[in-house]
Amino acid sequence: MAACATSPFAFWVADRRRIAPGPGQESVWDYPRPPRLEHTSRLLVIVLGGQTIVETRGAYRVLETSHPPSYYLPPEDILDGALVPAEGSSYCEWKGGASYYDVHGGDRIARRAAWYYPSPTGPFGPIAGHVAFYPAAMDGCFVDGERVTPQDGGFYGGWVTPDIVGPIKGGPGTHGW
Repeated sequence: MAACATSPFAFWVADRRRIAPGPGQESVWDYPRPPRLEHTSRLLVIVLGGQTIVETRGAYRVLETSHPPSYYLPPEDILDGALVPAEGSSYCEWKGGASYYDVHGGDRIARRAAWYYPSPTGPFGPIAGHVAFYPAAMDGCFVDGERVTPQDGGFYGGWVTPDIVGPIKGGPGTHGW
């Protein structure tokens, strides 16, 4: 869906000077609200403590207006012992209640650096038990060999790649978007 005058987000896009996507790019302003879940076969790799803890082509991505994709990776593709349950929880208005993991890789531990939905709501049912990672807490996250830039701000876990354009929510001054 391209942002246009009839889009409920057109006023946000106009105020934030939407970047027009080039060939092979996606604008976060074309992503829907409520968010959409889609399967991806892109190669996702996560490294922590110098160790590859995930390598998969069987993930899902969640696409939401103004956010880069968040990827949910199948637990069977995560290195055994890399995830240790952590305290705390949070709630997403679209996906439901989330739980957290500390992530262990090589000589590092990243506290509460991954989350999952044990029983996601509605259309997000397929990601039950799949794990999302905060890229800022990892040594590196990669999509088809391209290093991810973490979404600005400590709250969001989006993966920014060169094929994603914004402006993107998360940085200073974007809280009210």
